[in-house]
Amino acid sequence: MRTTLEWQIATIQSIQVETSTVKTFTLAVPSWMPHRAGQHYDIRLTAPDGYQAQRSYSIASEPERQGVIDLTVEWLEDGEVSSYLHEGLTTGDQLEVRGPIGGYFVWEASMNGPLLLIAGGSGIVPLMSMIRHRAKTGSQVPTRLLYSVRTPEDVIYDEELRQRPAFRDGLEIFYTFTRSQPAGWTGYARRIDRQMLSEVVEPFGKEPLVYVCGPTLLVESVANQLVQIDIPPARIRNERFGPTGGTQ
Repeated sequence: MRTTLEWQIATIQSIQVETSTVKTFTLAVPSWMPHRAGQHYDIRLTAPDGYQAQRSYSIASEPERQGVIDLTVEWLEDGEVSSYLHEGLTTGDQLEVRGPIGGYFVWEASMNGPLLLIAGGSGIVPLMSMIRHRAKTGSQVPTRLLYSVRTPEDVIYDEELRQRPAFRDGLEIFYTFTRSQPAGWTGYARRIDRQMLSEVVEPFGKEPLVYVCGPTLLVESVANQLVQIDIPPARIRNERFGPTGGTQ
């Protein structure tokens, strides 16, 4: 096993379109090592003139899937790395990567629950790794996912998330659609607020382990409101990203 994280060349095995602006890249990693759900990889691009650009992307796949990783990337209009990944790559191309990285925003099935996952937009990516890890290990930890997206068309991993409740393994999923909702929708239709959090967390009492990931403003707002409803700060872990980079 590697003792240091070195840059290596990964090969794109497949590309999955998730939404109009999101793709999942499955990378075959030669010096693969198991990650922890919630960790990320760095991607580095080098131009012919030597200019380099580097970004971090959360791992979407579960640690139990060997030899490959899934990186789900949202295309950003001013994102030089995300634009290249979306527009310049195809199956068989290679990328320079380094990872897995991170030790704070991680969850393992052996950790205590109940588990509350809160995502905004592409913040679902590291939480999906946790959900998949949970399923692969047969964990029955009571888990609730609250996922805030603008429209139903913006739901990443839509088909898989639709299927998850059928497993009846203690995972419940709640959506809030902030701009438009499906016909006949009776669920949440606003930004995440204190009342919504109180309702979703209510069965878990005051001691759930909470992971919040998404845009900076959403994460800060949710974290503050969780404290207001008496969730101990030590039980809340945050991962945030800005509009032009950072982990996503």
